[in-house]
Amino acid sequence: MVPFARKLEQIGYPVLRAERVSTLQVNLGWRCNQACHHCHLAAGPGRPEQMGPATVEAVIAAVARWALPVVDLTGGSPEINPHFEYLVGRLHQLGTHLLVRCNLTILLEPGREHLPEFLRDHGVELVCSLPYFLADPVDRLRGPGVFHKSLEALHRLNRVGYGAPGSDLQLHLMYNPGGAYLPPAQGALEDRFQQELKGRYGIAFNRLYTLLNMPIGRFKGYLEGSRNYERYMGKLEASFNPATITGLMCRSLLSVSWEGRLFDCDFNQALDLPLAADLPQTISEFNLPSLEHRTIHLDDHCYGCTAVAGSSCGGKLVRE
Repeated sequence: MVPFARKLEQIGYPVLRAERVSTLQVNLGWRCNQACHHCHLAAGPGRPEQMGPATVEAVIAAVARWALPVVDLTGGSPEINPHFEYLVGRLHQLGTHLLVRCNLTILLEPGREHLPEFLRDHGVELVCSLPYFLADPVDRLRGPGVFHKSLEALHRLNRVGYGAPGSDLQLHLMYNPGGAYLPPAQGALEDRFQQELKGRYGIAFNRLYTLLNMPIGRFKGYLEGSRNYERYMGKLEASFNPATITGLMCRSLLSVSWEGRLFDCDFNQALDLPLAADLPQTISEFNLPSLEHRTIHLDDHCYGCTAVAGSSCGGKLVRE
């Protein structure tokens, strides 16, 4: 395999630099009420990692000082963090556009049944995980009973206005493949999801995003255990698309870990690949001018973001 950094050199990128920081992606912790087979963080109910109040305040201070336009809250399950609602409320007061990456079933957990209304009242844009529109593939990937719980959560979100025609409340779904293969074309799959979810279950949503399973974390363990790691990496390398480079999310996003460290993306966070030593290392040291044109830390997992039409937290990067 050609190392990813060498691949970029061959097409004219001796280094890859960020162009701006328009999104601060904040990982509130690796604890989750699910333990999905593809999770790049190996998140689950037993994980102790949770962002504490001092780090939450540092996030708010950085957003306020630098007027960062978008904050993207992720996990694990970000809603599990005891400071989640406080953080959402403070960022909403600042006028920040908020996204929350939700696994849906968390909305049914005891004590969190009010979250659909809370998210609505704060104008939060939702990106919700739903690997498929049938029960068996979802339950095999995410756990028994997850599919029907996800449908109930989607119905609750629809009832408060999410995904409704003409509503400003945006509800997007995130698709992950069920195994060691690349996602299908996003546009065609979105049409199928719209048809099936509406026809079978009466569920409405705005967009479907496809996200490739990254060869790290729990999914890497699966690949190695099934002796598919080298084959999968070869498939990613063979599918490399130079047209994806300009839209890579690390060029406009900065990731904050649960303990406040800064990374180029959530995947680098999972691999503990830090920013360059001469850059701010924590959210308390956040300094926009020194970070918005930084050199990005690359490794071979980056092939996952550049395969075919590209893969990111916002779905594909180029036209298919």
